[in-house]
Amino acid sequence: MTKHAIARETLTVIGWIALVQGGLGAGGKFSGNGPWGLLHRWWDIPTAGYVALLAAGIALVVWGETTKQKAKETKA
Repeated sequence: MTKHAIARETLTVIGWIALVQGGLGAGGKFSGNGPWGLLHRWWDIPTAGYVALLAAGIALVVWGETTKQKAKETKA
């Protein structure tokens, strides 16, 4: 594995974590029960922050998965 592949995989994993935490936080805030997940235990994040975290997570995952697919296509 090259340095770029390791960096891409690391950012993809961070993206999945951000996506889940943003989704749980926003989902909990929208349902009225309070945020779910771990982040609310350490910080008081507004709903817009959770939505931004969700969007950033989606962007990182999409970027990581598409570059992984492109790397496989060029390798084959």
